[in-house]
Amino acid sequence: LGLSGPPGAGKSTFIECFGKMLTERKYKVSVLAVDPSSSTSGGSLLGDKTRMTELSRDMNAYIRPSPTRGTLGGVTRTTNEAILLCEGGGYNVVLVETVGVGQSEFAVADMVDMFILLLPPAGGDELQGIKRGIIEMADLVAINKADGDLIVPARRIQAEYVSALKLLRKRSKVWRPQV
Repeated sequence: LGLSGPPGAGKSTFIECFGKMLTERKYKVSVLAVDPSSSTSGGSLLGDKTRMTELSRDMNAYIRPSPTRGTLGGVTRTTNEAILLCEGGGYNVVLVETVGVGQSEFAVADMVDMFILLLPPAGGDELQGIKRGIIEMADLVAINKADGDLIVPARRIQAEYVSALKLLRKRSKVWRPQV
């Protein structure tokens, strides 16, 4: 599964909760978290693993943060090979967390069985910020943080994306993207 979304959408938190659910059901889970590299120093914080503390201690989970090192598309130059290595290593589920979202950070969509776009319910005009590119590639749009005072904005953004997806050309004859 490939996951992308804007900063603050809760990608790492979602992956930790989902990953723990899977390991409790006896799946082996691999997380390939891609972090941006500095254009100045070339360094990267690789902080996603620190936001998945419970999952990182789980013996049925493997978390590998990797820097982009200038690669465009939201992944690293070797993400596809890393996915294959994880599958070969016996991991049932491989989750790839991309750098973040823009209109062109969807290279992972061609590497995975399902591409999930994770969105917060209250981030301004989401449709304007995302536009075509990435939304056309999403197999599933998940509105995260949809509780408390954010239930109404979450329902509104869900309706906006359901409408927007109807306007896009279908990529598959057997699957219609869900929101």
